[in-house]
Amino acid sequence: MPFTSLTEKLTALTGTTTDTEVRPRYEGNNINTWIGFKHVNYMVEEAVLAHFRAAGLPSRTLFQEYGLGLELAELDTRILNAFHLDETATATVRPTGDGTSLTFAVSLSKDGKNKDVTAKVRVALRRERYVDPADSVPSELAPYAVERIATAAPVRDAELVPSADLGLTATHRTDPLLKELVEDGNAIAWRWRISYPYCHNNERLQMSGYLRLMEEAKDRFVAHRGISIKTLLDERKWIPVVPRSSIRFLDEALMEEELHIVFTVEDVFKDLTYTSRMDCYVIRDGKLVPTATGTIVHGYAVFSDRKDWALVPFDEHVLTALRGE
Repeated sequence: MPFTSLTEKLTALTGTTTDTEVRPRYEGNNINTWIGFKHVNYMVEEAVLAHFRAAGLPSRTLFQEYGLGLELAELDTRILNAFHLDETATATVRPTGDGTSLTFAVSLSKDGKNKDVTAKVRVALRRERYVDPADSVPSELAPYAVERIATAAPVRDAELVPSADLGLTATHRTDPLLKELVEDGNAIAWRWRISYPYCHNNERLQMSGYLRLMEEAKDRFVAHRGISIKTLLDERKWIPVVPRSSIRFLDEALMEEELHIVFTVEDVFKDLTYTSRMDCYVIRDGKLVPTATGTIVHGYAVFSDRKDWALVPFDEHVLTALRGE
């Protein structure tokens, strides 16, 4: 029976656990039939969106009727078992908020018993004034509505010098500010003009955009160190695996701003995994403003055929590259 009043819908949203079936998209199949971390996170996102729909508060209604943008503002995901093409999972979404926040615990299970993915998600309902500045948020939803997803303190003064080529070639090797941001760190950095396909709600970079950038950051880093994805794939049949990733909004990043992206390897654990951090900034009003931060844990697996793979330890060549020695 559908919920009718906003009070009933909010009660369902914040107090009811939902299950929905999710399946990875074909695009996420990059190596054999395995699904990458980005698309596993897309399944988590879809589960949260389905939870809002089940409560009678789909993202379209929130935007069109109440002027609220549904934004995944924090995402912390552990992948316990790999997903393959055409596998389906039951996604369970359990509200964990305290009455003033919209937070959820999400799990994906292929067999209905064991958890293959677990995630913690925070959703922000952002007041959208781009189209219509009028306040149309009803009192029931007002406690969850925010003027901005987040507001970070500037890091330092900085002068915005727009890239002549829209940031296509600016890296820590050519850009003074990027060089300063990676100084004394095991890191790379580049500038990127925030493009329309990565945004939503008319103006902002969204969570899926940051996930795509995190994936690109890993690709750029290993290529920079001489152990690109294709190199290890061709020479050894090694593929990167991701047991954990997280991203947190610190401020909003807007369409066509130039994002300054820094990817730093923080820790190499024995010879099995390494943890990297991605930090993103924009220059706004003469200040360097952080917009997001996140971490990702990587390892490597070797595949013997089109179906099977096994984790492998790093050798000295890979360890040297990861550590920047």
